[in-house]
Amino acid sequence: MSILKNGELWLDTEGNPIHAHGGYIISFNGYYYWYGEDRRDNKYVSCYRSTNLTDWEFRNHVLTTDSKMEGYRVRTKTMLANEDGSKVNLERPKVLYNEKTGKFVLWVHFENGKNYHDAAIGIASCDTPDGDFTYHGHFNPYGYMSRDCTLFKDDDGSAYFISAARDNADLHVYRLSEDYMNVESLVHKLWQGEYREAPAVMKMNGKYYMLSSFCTGWAPNQCKYAVADSIEGRWSDLMEIGDETTYQSQAAFILEKDGKFYYVGDRWGGDGAKYFESSYVVYPLELSGDKLDMKYVDEIEL
Repeated sequence: MSILKNGELWLDTEGNPIHAHGGYIISFNGYYYWYGEDRRDNKYVSCYRSTNLTDWEFRNHVLTTDSKMEGYRVRTKTMLANEDGSKVNLERPKVLYNEKTGKFVLWVHFENGKNYHDAAIGIASCDTPDGDFTYHGHFNPYGYMSRDCTLFKDDDGSAYFISAARDNADLHVYRLSEDYMNVESLVHKLWQGEYREAPAVMKMNGKYYMLSSFCTGWAPNQCKYAVADSIEGRWSDLMEIGDETTYQSQAAFILEKDGKFYYVGDRWGGDGAKYFESSYVVYPLELSGDKLDMKYVDEIEL
């Protein structure tokens, strides 16, 4: 089994850099699928596949400026490029598989690429995990802003979308419709005025944990977490985890494997050309008494 070295450039099985920033991993039919931002050329979201979480095969640019666009029952604005031909921004793509519909549904933070005024949700779907996704447009849930985001699927199949709202001042939690194609209810407005972003959620030992970062642009900061007995129940105050820079990273998602949990984060290079120098980190998450602990490691074997 291969060892991943944190903060180094990770390559796919063809020797090319993995472009899957702000991403998400799902497990389906014996494979792990890793989706993430790919800002090169006309690309938006790329997909990689692995059986062991260390050797990643590039599968497809699942969302690009040329992807098929198709409206659906939700009123959205369907655009994957601006009128002048410039790219929009699609950030922090997350994907869930819906057993009832047989669809893979992608949720993403949409901006127009010129400013951060849209603060919207983009939706796409596909019949296969690594096929060409169809883009269904973007909208603001119940009129609210929606920026850094994540998805979480509970044991009973219920799904939730969590995103930064009100210029990042609060985190909103939405229960999704049964087909995962719309929000059904706004169930929480959390930590008002505490400016949290980059949320990541897991369920461990019957409790729910949500990690998030403060808003400091590309610079890393102190990760904090909260705990609840249910997603829609009362959440605790925020508590610190990791060091003051979260070991030079920002959360992308939490990975579960064989009953163990791992924080997966981006070590951002910054904006512009340095963005493409961004790397990834994986840190073990464990309970220490009633507190969640993130262990620093230089490398990890999954």
